[in-house]
Amino acid sequence: MSASTTTTKASGGGVRARIQAFGGFLTAMVIPNVGAFIAWGFVTALFIPTGWMPNEEFAQLVGPMISYMLPLLIAFTGGRLVHGARGGVIGAVGTIGLIVGAGIPMFLGAMIMGPLSAWLLKRVDRFLEPRMRAGLEMLVNNFSLGILGFGLCLLSFAAIGPGIEELNKLLLAGINALVATGVLPLLALLNEPAKVLFLNNVIDQGVYYPLGLQQAATQGKSIFFMVASNPGPGLGLLTAFLFFSKSKLIRRSTPSAILIHFIGGIHEIYFPYVLMKPLTIVGMIAGAASGIATFSLFDVGLVAGPSPGSIVSYLLLTPRGNYLGVLTGVLVAAIVTFVVTAAILKFDRFRSGSTLDEEDEGLEAAQKKSSSMKAEGRGHLASALSQTDARPTSIVFACDAGMGSSAMGASVFRKRLTKAGITDIAVTHAAIENIPIDTGLAVIQRNLVERARRVHPHLTIIPIANYLGDPALDELQEKLAAIPAPEASRDSLNG
Repeated sequence: MSASTTTTKASGGGVRARIQAFGGFLTAMVIPNVGAFIAWGFVTALFIPTGWMPNEEFAQLVGPMISYMLPLLIAFTGGRLVHGARGGVIGAVGTIGLIVGAGIPMFLGAMIMGPLSAWLLKRVDRFLEPRMRAGLEMLVNNFSLGILGFGLCLLSFAAIGPGIEELNKLLLAGINALVATGVLPLLALLNEPAKVLFLNNVIDQGVYYPLGLQQAATQGKSIFFMVASNPGPGLGLLTAFLFFSKSKLIRRSTPSAILIHFIGGIHEIYFPYVLMKPLTIVGMIAGAASGIATFSLFDVGLVAGPSPGSIVSYLLLTPRGNYLGVLTGVLVAAIVTFVVTAAILKFDRFRSGSTLDEEDEGLEAAQKKSSSMKAEGRGHLASALSQTDARPTSIVFACDAGMGSSAMGASVFRKRLTKAGITDIAVTHAAIENIPIDTGLAVIQRNLVERARRVHPHLTIIPIANYLGDPALDELQEKLAAIPAPEASRDSLNG
């Protein structure tokens, strides 16, 4: 079955792909602006009255940045995703009415009004484009944006803003009730399974970040930045695999995975371990819930969303007086996950009575099942490479946001190709929705493949389980090395 003709076989997978795509859109609005969020976080952590360096003058920046700058950046980015620069401009114009007409930071409103304003302008442009006379394009475009923006600004100020503010109050009341009743740790039941299905950005950027920013605006910190990004559970899981799996394959891969996850903040690196042993999700839930409970007990939070979710980000974004609680929460989460996962692995080996070789074989079988690695990889590679004598000019590693696991995978594979003397192929990374149309091959984690096919139905995809050390990548490198380099490339190398 070719990459372009694969069809969806499960309706549940289609729903997941749509949810992933929605989360990817939210992520695409938030991720480019994370640096601005962190800048605001530093201003807050340093200069508010309870900060590290209290300063009344600099503290005046906190309010305007969170009330105006950050929502407008989100609105502009969301509008630009829908309709380019014009969409970004009208997204900001439509959102300013929400901001002025509301008494709270309008992050939720910006995520709605930015794309909505751009979508409406896109429809207006499509209607006007075939009807405008030559030479009047600039005049018509400027006035159509201005008139529509004027109307949206007034509408959002008078009607949409108050409605979203009431909705926001209901959400905050519900979340605060969870905090007050002590059941906030139960969010782990939702967060951890969603993460390993690559739905983490739906809940993180779509729900917890906006809530966290609003809470941080009034309290200078928020626990919501930590309920899904805690690196402790992943550390505990990987450490348990390192010590309690007798498989040489796992032991060789785990130390680098620990470094990439805990220091680099790329959580996707541990997802295949959970998919390989699904019962270990119990350990992840127990650890995450314990971490949230510890954070709540110490009444700690971060000043901004940690992106990536590494221990380094946690330390940099922890406000004064919160380090003990934050580090304890990470440590408790890691220990609980480690203990539960270790018990699961020990019980599984005792129950099956597996030997070292059998466990290695079991790992390989699980990896193949997880991503249809070698068999499916060969099939797609045959479709992509066997019909031509030329190498593809580009390979794109794609993931949800295009900045974490895919960037890491592209960097590692680029170095592998360079070491093998293959320098005529551009290896880049991108978000799934932003894969260039002229891409030769796309390398995508298998749980995101269906989503990629919805956006790029004719794209040739190499599905993998892990962006590092996947057999499909070994097969890809071998296939590429077997195809002669173009004459121009050989001449440049010889010259």
